Amino acid sequence: MSDEQIDLYLKQGIYGAPETKPEERNKFLGTLRERIEIALTNGQVRQKKVYSEAAAAIRLGKGYQLLLNGTIAYSDLSKYIKLANEAEQPFTIVSDQRDTKIGLIVAAEHAIDKESIFVEDSIYKKSLS
Repeated sequence: MSDEQIDLYLKQGIYGAPETKPEERNKFLGTLRERIEIALTNGQVRQKKVYSEAAAAIRLGKGYQLLLNGTIAYSDLSKYIKLANEAEQPFTIVSDQRDTKIGLIVAAEHAIDKESIFVEDSIYKKSLS
């Protein structure tokens, strides 16, 4: 083994495997933009109502996963967790993402390249400004 290969092997052992598009993954709760069916901002998730677009995406079924921002209070996330449980949809509460304004994502296992992923209402506009 060359010194370069040994160095790479040691770095992977210490830091883990290199990740593609780390900035994008930090923004989108660990997934890539190309896999997102729908995304809600933190402010939208904190609303009392359930967004119908998010509910429909959660019910898409196999091949999709719900990702929730762990910095949001569980009481605000619980309505979406309940929907995921009813739809037998897997979900993950992501708590290691910093500085993201994204509160909820429904993502596919593969790229779907949906053009518009946000519900663009007044809360969305306030959240991203």
